[in-house]
Amino acid sequence: MSKDLLNKILITFAFILVYRILAYVPVPGVNIDVVKEFFDTNSGNALGMINMFSGNAVERLSIISLGIMPYITASIIMELLAATFPALGKMKKERDGMQKYMQIIRYTTIVITLIQAVGVSMGLNSLTGAGGQSAITIDINTFVAVAAVSMLAGTIMLMWIGEQITQKGIGNGISLIIFAGIVSAIPSAIGGTVDLVNNGQLNFITVIGMLVVIFATIGLIIYVELGERRVPVSYSRKVMMQNQNRRVMNYIPIKLNLSGVIPPIFASAILMFPGTLLQGSSNQYVNMVADLLSPSSYSFNVFMFLFVVFFAYFYASITFNAKDISENLKRQGGFIPGVRPGGSTAEFLNSTASKLTFFGSIYLASVSTLPLLIVQAMGVPFYFGGVAVLIVVQVAIDTMRKIEAQQYMNKYDTLSAVGL
Repeated sequence: MSKDLLNKILITFAFILVYRILAYVPVPGVNIDVVKEFFDTNSGNALGMINMFSGNAVERLSIISLGIMPYITASIIMELLAATFPALGKMKKERDGMQKYMQIIRYTTIVITLIQAVGVSMGLNSLTGAGGQSAITIDINTFVAVAAVSMLAGTIMLMWIGEQITQKGIGNGISLIIFAGIVSAIPSAIGGTVDLVNNGQLNFITVIGMLVVIFATIGLIIYVELGERRVPVSYSRKVMMQNQNRRVMNYIPIKLNLSGVIPPIFASAILMFPGTLLQGSSNQYVNMVADLLSPSSYSFNVFMFLFVVFFAYFYASITFNAKDISENLKRQGGFIPGVRPGGSTAEFLNSTASKLTFFGSIYLASVSTLPLLIVQAMGVPFYFGGVAVLIVVQVAIDTMRKIEAQQYMNKYDTLSAVGL
């Protein structure tokens, strides 16, 4: 392993360690015991899902309890606007415009964070423990102001950590933050499961069935994520002679899942945003809506399925630009056998990508919903969803690929330095 790659890995681990330390810094003026007691009794609904994504930072009411979801929500809004308004889409493609685009996302994140922080703070005012003690230990107005500033600072810190990992470390920083939050909850989940089995609250056969579901989900994800359609490409003799000392790719790889882990994250963010604001309300109609958005309800899984399919098509259309690929192919003297260069090639690639995206979207939506329904049917008394497994496996595969790419890059740099 090269020194450069080792430094990047160490930088990534250092930032993740900072993230985990922040998860244990509570918001001033809150009774953590009351909040934890509340989350222990609501581990199977939307709050359990939010708590899982934050690495149990929510049940401690940490300064990063809102996690990175406000940033993801802001990104969703901007992606939709960029796809709707051509001027904004053009800004995103330009180098200077991209900086402005990212700045708008950051400002939007601040607004969303403040709205969520105020909503959570006011909701805690009506939360009391089993002994009647309040979740807030200071004046409510002071607490709302302090909590809003604290959570805003925490989310901005996470946003900065994610960008630093992407620029100086290995992998996508935002995805790795979510990955670290989910993985950090695994030891406590294992310990809790063992306690439930020992206490007789959970059948050992149920645990075996749950493990079968988990490993089957992991196997399916790995199998599909490594799958791709290789569209053959031919090059003219002149191009091959010019590049005889260099490797020329003779196919265009199109992944079955073009959109990656983004659709489940986007769908979860959209469904968790109103759930965060509605939890803790005493209004009857608000509670009905909150129940509809609970992960244990069928309506939540229906919404999840539809949102994942939508975002799979939406994000695939952004990441896979058939027109640019066809133009680059034509410029390099390449063509797909049996397909005319130019517009026909773009249409062929779009058609192929659309067919793959159909199956990819169904796969993503099924993995995001079915494991949760199966585990709930087994009577498991805590939240477990395919989204968590999907994120962990996809981020792990993506990070491993980037480490391998970095190793190959260092290898070629070394060969160039010695004149080979």
